[in-house]
Amino acid sequence: MDSDKVVRAMARWWQVKGNTRTSFKNGKTITVSQEDTDVTSHNPMLYDPLQDGNVRTSKTRQYLAALVVCLGAVAAGTALAWTSPVLPQISANATAVNVAHAIANATTVNNGTTVNNATIVTDVITTQPPQVDSHFKLTVDEQSWVSSLLAIGAFLGALPTGYIADAIGRRYTALAMDVPFILAWLSISFANSAGWLYFGRFLIGISTGSFCVVAPMYISEIAETSIRGTLGTLFQLLLTMGILFVYIVGSLVSWSTLSMMCLVVPILLFVGMLMLPETPVYLLKKGRRADAALSLKWLWGKYCDSRSAIQVIQNDLDQTSADASFMDLFSNRGARKGLIISILLMFFQQFSGINAVIFYTQFIFESAGSDVPASTSSIIVGVVQVIMTLASSLLIERAGRKILLLFSSTVMTICLAILGAYFFMKDSHKDVSHIGWLPLLCMVLFIISFSVGYGPIPWLMMGELFMPDVKATAAALSVMANWLCVFVVTKCFGVMIASWGSDFTFWFFAGCMALATVYVALALVETKGKSASEIQSWLSGR
Repeated sequence: MDSDKVVRAMARWWQVKGNTRTSFKNGKTITVSQEDTDVTSHNPMLYDPLQDGNVRTSKTRQYLAALVVCLGAVAAGTALAWTSPVLPQISANATAVNVAHAIANATTVNNGTTVNNATIVTDVITTQPPQVDSHFKLTVDEQSWVSSLLAIGAFLGALPTGYIADAIGRRYTALAMDVPFILAWLSISFANSAGWLYFGRFLIGISTGSFCVVAPMYISEIAETSIRGTLGTLFQLLLTMGILFVYIVGSLVSWSTLSMMCLVVPILLFVGMLMLPETPVYLLKKGRRADAALSLKWLWGKYCDSRSAIQVIQNDLDQTSADASFMDLFSNRGARKGLIISILLMFFQQFSGINAVIFYTQFIFESAGSDVPASTSSIIVGVVQVIMTLASSLLIERAGRKILLLFSSTVMTICLAILGAYFFMKDSHKDVSHIGWLPLLCMVLFIISFSVGYGPIPWLMMGELFMPDVKATAAALSVMANWLCVFVVTKCFGVMIASWGSDFTFWFFAGCMALATVYVALALVETKGKSASEIQSWLSGR
C-alpha cells in the first residue's frame, strides 16, 4: 500500500470513529453506511467532510421534496372543491340554490366535507360560473352520488396504502397512487354520462385517501428535526391552495375546462416524484445503508454529516421490530398511545364544527348586511384559510404544537358558543339586527383559529407519533378514522339542524371543542424539537 492510500485509509478511519455499529457479517464489523458486499458504499458521494467545522446541512431540497409530494395535496384540494362550481352547471332543471339544498338534505357525504382542514362547500357556498349548455344533466340523486363517491373511495384507499408503502417504499407508492388521479381527471373531463363521473370521483377518492397517508409519512422521514413541523404543515397549506384554485377558476370557466386544468397537477406530481429519492428511513429499514446515505446527501446537502444522521435513524430502528405485525400496533404501549392520540386529534378536527360554520357562511355574510355574491364569499373563506395555514407553518416551530392546538380549540369553543347564542336569539324572534356583525366576526376568528391549529397539526403529528415499523399502518388507520368522522358529521349534520336547531347544533360542536381543550392540556406533551426516540420514550412512559 503506497503512502497516499495510507493517508486516505487513516482519514476514513477517523471519519467513522465513534460511528461504527456493532453489527457483524461473516465475522466482520460493518458501519452504518457500509457493507462489505455493497459496492456503492465506496461511492465518493458518501464521503462526509472531515470534522473541521465544515459540516452543515442544506434545507433547500428538503423544502423542494416536501413541495413536490404535497402536489398530491393540491390535487386532493381540487377534487374536494370541484363539486362546488360544477354541480350547478350540470344540474337538471335546478338552480344553484336548489341544487345546494337538495344535496345538503341527501344522506351522503356532500354538504361541507372538511378533510385535512379542507372544506368541500357544495351546499350554500356554490359559485356562479358562466352558463354552460352541458350535453348531459344530473338528477339530484346522481349529484349526491357524484359528491359522496369521493369520500367512499378515500376511506377504501387509505388502509392498503400503508401496506403498499411498507412493501415498495413511500416514493413508489406516491407514484402508483398518482395514476388514479390522472385517470380520474381524464374520465371526468371527457365524461358524457353520470357513470363516467361516478368512476372518476371514486378513483379520485382513492388517490385522495392514499396521499393523506403517504405524503405526511414521506415528509416526516426526510425532514430535519428543526424544520419537521414547518414541512409537516405544507400538506395542509397546499391543499387549501388547491381548493382556492377551484373556487376562483371554477367561477370563470366551464366545468370541462376546469377539469382539464385540474389534470395538470397530478401530471406535474408524477414528473416531480421521478426526480425525488426514497426516504432514508425506508431504505435503512430495508438494509440499504449506502442508498440511505445517498438519499440523505441529496436531501440534506453534500456537506451534511450523513453518518451521524444514519446512526440516529439506525438507533431508532434498532428499538423496533423489523417486521411489526398489525397487532403490534395495539400490544406496544407507545404505538397504542400514539394511535389513540392521532385518532382523537382527527376526531376533534372533524367535530370542530367547521362544516356548520361553512354551511352558514353566506347567511352570516347577509346577517352582517353584506350583499357579497356566494361565489365571492367562498373565495374569501378560501383566502383566509390559505393565509392562516401559511401563518401556522411559520409559527409551528416557534410556538409549538400544543400551544397552537390549545389556542385553536379555545377560540373555536368561544366562537361556536356565541354563534349558538346568536341563532338562539334569532330563532326566538328577538331583534338581532344591531349585532349582525357578530356572527361574521365569529366566523372569521373561527376559520383563523382552525387553520392555525386543528387544520394542519393532526396531520403533522400523525407523522411524528409513530416509529417506522408501525408508521404506515398507524397512519392508514388514522386517515380512515378521519374519513369516517367526515361521513358521520356530514350525514348527521342535516338531521341535527332539523331536530335540534342551529343553536344547539353549534353548542354541541362547542362542547366537543371544550373537551378537546381539556384533553390536549392534560394528555399531550410538546413534540417540537424532539427526536423520534424522545417522543417514543414519552409515549411508552419512560
